[in-house]
Amino acid sequence: VQLQAFGGGLGQAGGSLRLSCAVSGRSSRDYVMGWFRQAPGKEREFVATIKRSGQRTDYTDSVKGRFTISRDNAKNTVYLQMNSLKPEDTAVYFCADRYTPGVAVTAREYQYFGQGTLVTVSS
Repeated sequence: VQLQAFGGGLGQAGGSLRLSCAVSGRSSRDYVMGWFRQAPGKEREFVATIKRSGQRTDYTDSVKGRFTISRDNAKNTVYLQMNSLKPEDTAVYFCADRYTPGVAVTAREYQYFGQGTLVTVSS
Protein backbone atom coordinates (compact mmCIF):
# COMPACT_ATOMS: atom_id res chain seq x y z
CA VAL A 1 0.00 0.00 0.00
CA GLN A 2 1.30 3.40 -0.91
CA LEU A 3 -0.14 6.86 -0.51
CA GLN A 4 1.72 9.48 -2.49
CA ALA A 5 0.92 13.14 -2.08
CA PHE A 6 1.99 15.60 -4.71
CA GLY A 7 1.15 19.02 -6.05
CA GLY A 8 2.86 21.12 -3.41
CA GLY A 9 5.11 24.01 -4.18
CA LEU A 10 5.39 27.72 -3.74
CA GLY A 11 2.19 29.70 -3.57
CA GLN A 12 1.40 33.30 -2.89
CA ALA A 13 -0.87 34.60 -0.19
CA GLY A 14 -4.36 34.73 -1.63
CA GLY A 15 -3.50 32.20 -4.28
CA SER A 16 -4.43 28.57 -4.80
CA LEU A 17 -2.81 25.18 -4.94
CA ARG A 18 -4.27 21.74 -5.51
CA LEU A 19 -2.84 18.71 -3.83
CA SER A 20 -3.45 15.15 -4.96
CA CYS A 21 -2.99 11.88 -3.14
CA ALA A 22 -2.67 8.78 -5.25
CA VAL A 23 -3.41 5.48 -3.56
CA SER A 24 -1.85 2.32 -4.94
CA GLY A 25 -1.96 -1.24 -3.78
CA ARG A 26 -5.63 -1.27 -2.85
CA SER A 27 -8.90 0.44 -3.64
CA SER A 28 -9.32 3.74 -1.86
CA ARG A 29 -13.11 3.50 -2.00
CA ASP A 30 -13.16 1.35 1.15
CA TYR A 31 -11.23 3.88 3.23
CA VAL A 32 -11.86 7.16 4.92
CA MET A 33 -9.25 9.60 3.67
CA GLY A 34 -7.70 12.55 5.43
CA TRP A 35 -5.19 15.33 4.98
CA PHE A 36 -2.82 16.43 7.69
CA ARG A 37 -0.05 18.98 7.79
CA GLN A 38 3.04 19.63 9.83
CA ALA A 39 4.69 23.00 10.01
CA PRO A 40 8.33 23.36 11.10
CA GLY A 41 8.64 22.92 14.84
CA LYS A 42 5.00 21.98 15.26
CA GLU A 43 3.04 18.81 15.68
CA ARG A 44 1.15 17.21 12.85
CA GLU A 45 -2.37 18.59 12.70
CA PHE A 46 -5.59 17.53 11.08
CA VAL A 47 -6.72 19.48 8.03
CA ALA A 48 -9.63 17.67 6.39
CA THR A 49 -11.31 14.33 6.04
CA ILE A 50 -13.77 12.75 3.64
CA LYS A 51 -15.94 9.70 4.09
CA ARG A 52 -15.73 6.71 1.78
CA SER A 53 -18.72 7.80 -0.26
CA GLY A 54 -17.50 11.37 -0.41
CA GLN A 55 -20.82 12.59 0.92
CA ARG A 56 -19.45 14.02 4.12
CA THR A 57 -16.41 16.15 4.76
CA ASP A 58 -14.97 17.82 7.83
CA TYR A 59 -12.33 20.50 8.23
CA THR A 60 -10.27 22.11 10.89
CA ASP A 61 -11.56 25.58 11.66
CA SER A 62 -8.56 27.39 10.22
CA VAL A 63 -9.22 26.11 6.69
CA LYS A 64 -13.01 26.08 6.57
CA GLY A 65 -14.29 28.04 3.60
CA ARG A 66 -10.85 28.02 1.96
CA PHE A 67 -9.95 24.35 1.47
CA THR A 68 -12.03 21.62 -0.16
CA ILE A 69 -11.36 17.91 0.09
CA SER A 70 -12.73 15.63 -2.60
CA ARG A 71 -12.15 12.17 -3.95
CA ASP A 72 -12.38 10.21 -7.16
CA ASN A 73 -12.66 6.57 -6.18
CA ALA A 74 -12.44 5.45 -9.78
CA LYS A 75 -8.99 7.04 -9.93
CA ASN A 76 -7.98 6.05 -6.40
CA THR A 77 -7.17 9.67 -5.76
CA VAL A 78 -8.03 12.24 -3.11
CA TYR A 79 -7.64 15.96 -3.63
CA LEU A 80 -7.21 19.03 -1.48
CA GLN A 81 -8.07 22.28 -3.20
CA MET A 82 -6.50 25.12 -1.27
CA ASN A 83 -7.75 28.63 -1.98
CA SER A 84 -7.06 31.98 -0.33
CA LEU A 85 -3.74 30.68 0.88
CA LYS A 86 -2.12 32.22 3.92
CA PRO A 87 1.51 32.12 5.04
CA GLU A 88 0.39 30.07 8.04
CA ASP A 89 -0.65 27.31 5.64
CA THR A 90 3.02 26.64 5.03
CA ALA A 91 3.69 23.03 5.99
CA VAL A 92 4.34 19.54 4.72
CA TYR A 93 0.99 18.05 3.79
CA PHE A 94 0.29 14.35 4.22
CA CYS A 95 -2.59 12.18 3.15
CA ALA A 96 -3.75 9.28 5.28
CA ASP A 97 -6.40 6.61 5.32
CA ARG A 98 -8.33 4.46 7.75
CA TYR A 99 -10.56 1.48 7.22
CA THR A 100 -12.95 2.11 10.11
CA PRO A 101 -15.86 4.30 8.99
CA GLY A 102 -16.75 7.52 10.72
CA VAL A 103 -15.24 10.93 11.20
CA ALA A 104 -11.64 10.91 12.38
CA VAL A 105 -9.72 14.07 13.17
CA THR A 106 -6.61 12.82 14.96
CA ALA A 107 -3.55 11.25 13.42
CA ARG A 108 -3.68 8.20 15.67
CA GLU A 109 -7.07 7.27 14.18
CA TYR A 110 -5.51 6.77 10.76
CA GLN A 111 -3.67 3.64 9.79
CA TYR A 112 -1.45 4.73 6.93
CA PHE A 113 0.28 7.96 6.13
CA GLY A 114 1.93 8.72 2.83
CA GLN A 115 4.97 10.77 2.11
CA GLY A 116 4.23 14.43 2.31
CA THR A 117 4.44 17.28 -0.12
CA LEU A 118 5.76 20.67 0.89
CA VAL A 119 3.58 23.74 0.54
CA THR A 120 5.20 27.12 1.04
CA VAL A 121 3.08 30.26 0.99
CA SER A 122 4.80 33.59 0.62
CA SER A 123 3.30 36.82 1.88
